[in-house]
Amino acid sequence: MDKHDGRDAGTIRLDDPWYDALAVGWGEIEETVPPHQAPGDRPAPGASDIYLEVQRSAAFQEVRSRYRRFVIPATIGFFLWYVAYVIAATAAPGLMARPVVGAVNVALLAGLGQFLTTFLLTWAYARHARLRRDRAALDLRWTVFEQERDQERNRAREEGR
Repeated sequence: MDKHDGRDAGTIRLDDPWYDALAVGWGEIEETVPPHQAPGDRPAPGASDIYLEVQRSAAFQEVRSRYRRFVIPATIGFFLWYVAYVIAATAAPGLMARPVVGAVNVALLAGLGQFLTTFLLTWAYARHARLRRDRAALDLRWTVFEQERDQERNRAREEGR
């Protein structure tokens, strides 16, 4: 991020040196036929084919399933807990104003409970990811890496002929 001097001194320009390198060709379908390939031949599988194959695999579906089995109930539970707090604060001010210990009332404890719940959910998510998904996701990543490396070797071999 750079600040400019002069006429546009109030504007900030965001410079991302990696933008062009990462964005070029990513997610785009190549429609050109390589020079060493005849137009009627079937093209060699590309990186997108590898990713589609992995996405269709049972291992990937299991990782996604484990993710959804944690995230969806946790999100619904936290949202209901938050909505219950807001509704109680507006619909039952007498209950929320009830003192518990000294100047600490039910509303203050419930508000602090919101923060505590956020931290507990963050901890539970990180633990769940570490125990249930990270190893399987890493195995998938290595599978993709090895397939891409083999593909590059085959491409290099074909070009060397």
